[in-house]
Amino acid sequence: MNKVNAIPEGMHSLTPHLVCRDAAAAIDFYGRAFGAIEQFRLPMPDGKIMHACVQIGDSKLFLFDEMPEHGAFGPQDLKSTPVTIHLQVQDADAVFARAVAAGATMTMPLAEMFWGDRYGRVRDPFGHHWSIATHTRDLSPEQIRDAAATSMGSCPQESAH
Repeated sequence: MNKVNAIPEGMHSLTPHLVCRDAAAAIDFYGRAFGAIEQFRLPMPDGKIMHACVQIGDSKLFLFDEMPEHGAFGPQDLKSTPVTIHLQVQDADAVFARAVAAGATMTMPLAEMFWGDRYGRVRDPFGHHWSIATHTRDLSPEQIRDAAATSMGSCPQESAH
């Protein structure tokens, strides 16, 4: 008898699962903006996507179409989201530019941040917020605390969080 892995190969302990107004369009956008590779999609008889999986870098992202009849609303219907998906990349400038060119809206420009990352934020066309970062400096917790204390007034503010 084969032992089944509790966490399937290629999965991590935590996987974002996004509700999108048009999941098929979201899959296309995430491919253009973040290099997402579609792993699979399960369509319903009406064509809506009940479950899909894409891979971005070494991580998976699940998504599906809004289903108000089942209480599944995306950020566009909710008029906001309290969640930001953090994307750690080799070249934040290139990924950020690609996301904006693909249709994301910049909500915080890229900048060198006190915690040691080049960091900025965008909102995708489906209402989801993304932070994009490249780690540029290794700092101790004490150095980060000191830098935070001196830079709190100079951090760029996001237009709509």
